[in-house]
Amino acid sequence: MSTKKYNVGIIGYGWAASAHIDAINASQQAQVTAIYSSRPLDSAELSAKHGGNIKAYQSVEALLADPDIHIVDITSYPSQHSAQAIAAARAGKHIILEKPMANSLEEVRAIVAAADANGVKGCVCFELRFSGQMITTRAMLAEGLLGDLHYGEVDYYHGIGPWYGQFRWNTGKKDGGSALLTAGCHALDCLLMCMPGEVESVSSFSTKSKSDIFAPYEYDTSSVTLVRFKNGAVGKCAAIVDCLQPYYLHTHLVGSQGSLLDDKFHSMKLQTNKAHWSKLSVQLADSGDVHDHPYQTQFQLFFDSLDEGKDMPQTSFKDALRTFEVVFAADQSAAKGGAVVHLD
Repeated sequence: MSTKKYNVGIIGYGWAASAHIDAINASQQAQVTAIYSSRPLDSAELSAKHGGNIKAYQSVEALLADPDIHIVDITSYPSQHSAQAIAAARAGKHIILEKPMANSLEEVRAIVAAADANGVKGCVCFELRFSGQMITTRAMLAEGLLGDLHYGEVDYYHGIGPWYGQFRWNTGKKDGGSALLTAGCHALDCLLMCMPGEVESVSSFSTKSKSDIFAPYEYDTSSVTLVRFKNGAVGKCAAIVDCLQPYYLHTHLVGSQGSLLDDKFHSMKLQTNKAHWSKLSVQLADSGDVHDHPYQTQFQLFFDSLDEGKDMPQTSFKDALRTFEVVFAADQSAAKGGAVVHLD
């Protein structure tokens, strides 16, 4: 007998799913009660491993047909996201969806439309918005400590090589897509979170490491995107998944009252010494491991929002659509050698 309000079914039982399950079960309202995988699974073994009473399903259709499941968490291959999310929406299930939402803007828009048409809520795993680093950054901006931002850059450096779990499928164009789509979208999403206003246009260039380590990739694994906002501000986002260095989410924001560089800042409003950085006591986002990501904070907010019958703040389907509109425009620009692409 379940003891929590929301029963969650997992679609895709891989690396990310293991972190999701822990975060869901640690929430106040939700528990994982079903898992589908393309690999054979045993219900008793799953229950013993993760706790509770978990039923293994042999098909997505059977899981979605279970009336006791309220929420579906999709952690399958990106190329499967669109069909599975739309099917979940039509089955009346709320949806947690790993990034990227899908492999094309048309598919992302179709997911949003299906959720709207069926009255279900969505949560996209742009969980870095809920990292200590970004929560602190957002608070500083809200207090006006940097003034009006006119420039910002958030860059994603994370070498996804053979030592990394997703390498085996990430190298293919079908599921990897691009440096921005597979991972750099986290940084672009954080940039859009920080910078005010809507995006007017983007210009992007891409390239690829000559290292044999990254030779299996079917697409360019480094890109840099320039973003122009309608209010005149500009931004930059590098997405580098072929680097040989520690994970690094670089953040540099420049405004009329000060600047922020990762965990350092200067603010005229606080009269800090502009000759020296002041230090923030905050944990930087410094790992690509899903077990180090703040899923629990994000999922708890999603479940709280469901309780209130509201879209979750910041990473709802419609919030994430805005980011992916820019991602796909940037990839379109890179394919055209940096041509300026205007957003609608």
